[in-house]
Amino acid sequence: MNIYLVGFMGTGKSSVGCQLAREKGWNFIDLDELIELKEQRRIAEIFAGKGEPYFRKVEKKTLKQVSTQKGFVVACGGGVVLDKDNVSLMKKTGIMVCLSATPEEILQRVSSNKDRPLLNVASPRKRIELLLKMRAPYYAQANKIVDTTGLSVKQAARKISGLFAGGKSSFPPGSKAGARKSGPAGRGKSRRCLKRKRFSSGRHG
Repeated sequence: MNIYLVGFMGTGKSSVGCQLAREKGWNFIDLDELIELKEQRRIAEIFAGKGEPYFRKVEKKTLKQVSTQKGFVVACGGGVVLDKDNVSLMKKTGIMVCLSATPEEILQRVSSNKDRPLLNVASPRKRIELLLKMRAPYYAQANKIVDTTGLSVKQAARKISGLFAGGKSSFPPGSKAGARKSGPAGRGKSRRCLKRKRFSSGRHG
């Protein structure tokens, strides 16, 4: 089983995912970082040079590769839920947890990051509100929803852990965080994520 973290940019998928993997002894994958590694360019450059349809195609293929693994916390891009096949795959191979936050909190978290193609507009606050409204039905497909507004990274991770404690979806034993594992995860992902203590600012959402 894997834990797939979905949600809008700035809700804490990467930061919380790192912390969650650390606490549970799982491995961690940031889907966007994996795509950047495979494509040898940043997400913003993929959007600008190849367009969003190309990016979504690569994202879908990469998610499919990642889904063959077990015992991973996977931080997904904000738009991964727009493809029904992606949603079906995540639910089939793990549990979808949607992270949410208020538009104000999201804007505050992403304001320092210029590498966000979907928010390179005159009024990013209005764009955030519009995108959140448009994507609400897609995010609602998640098995669990966790609001990270006002929470620290550790608090959010523990809140997610609490959702599964003692139930049918309790976390099975995972491989030691930072251990090498075959497949698309590559090397050092978990070790790298242990250094993150604050919410990341997101990239493309």
